[in-house]
Amino acid sequence: MSLLVTGSIGIDTVRTPVGESKDCLGGSAIYFSMAASFFAPVRLVGVIGEDCPFVLENVFAGKDVDLAGLEIRQGSKTFRWSGTYFGDMNQRTTDACELNVLAEDPPKVPDVYRDSEYVFLANTTPALQIELLEQVDSPKFVAADTMNLWINEYKDDLKKLLDKIDCLVLNDEEAILLSGDENLILAADSITKMGPKVVIVKKGQHGSLTAVADGDKFILPAYPAEKVIDPTGAGDSFAGGFMGYLVKENKTDTATLKKAVAYGTVVASFTIADFSLQGLTKTNRGDIDNRLAELRKVVKF
Repeated sequence: MSLLVTGSIGIDTVRTPVGESKDCLGGSAIYFSMAASFFAPVRLVGVIGEDCPFVLENVFAGKDVDLAGLEIRQGSKTFRWSGTYFGDMNQRTTDACELNVLAEDPPKVPDVYRDSEYVFLANTTPALQIELLEQVDSPKFVAADTMNLWINEYKDDLKKLLDKIDCLVLNDEEAILLSGDENLILAADSITKMGPKVVIVKKGQHGSLTAVADGDKFILPAYPAEKVIDPTGAGDSFAGGFMGYLVKENKTDTATLKKAVAYGTVVASFTIADFSLQGLTKTNRGDIDNRLAELRKVVKF
């Protein structure tokens, strides 16, 4: 089975109450690919500038991540983001953001990727997500991420996207904003009526709510992490674990969706335990399975 991800690749500077990581590797496509590769092969589509200090072939050494869709654009600069987390780290401020190459033409999906069966459209403008999706022939399952900016400023484009995807991943504030419902159960149900048959509402340290168009619900707490170093990339890692497991099983029935959400939850718990990719690169599939077993004990009654 083939899993394609399109998303950002960036240079991050992150400050949290426990420290700072300057000019580290970040971006939605990076976190997603590393997380998904624990379960299935990944095809990455993204663009960086000639100034990027990271050799992605080395970053993903030993991982089944295909970089044929990576474009190194001469004369351009790589996306940069700087942010500060505070308090319980559920809140952050963006200190600086330089779109650079992300403000230019998007990368193209290679012809050899057009047969991808599973697709994740990481967070970017809905119009661009549609443009990238149209370069894939006939995917079996498409999931997408979004954010409050697109809901506020590009809602018409977002609604067009929702008609074309199977799953939408968003946080609780975004679900309320998109649906107009303060109750998350009603909000998730409302969004399934906009097109996607699966809606996953992330609630940070409070876990997630999954709603399926047929009425099924699944509420799962977050893994009880004792130490949070850097929440950056947790949502993308969640999505990577979720989609990677679906591809491994090659099924999207409700039972498989629930287990995929659990795996995504566990993978994200490794991401937040260190800066940048360090939490994931120090992890293996055995660690993930062991932590899933621990999560099962926590929720069993």
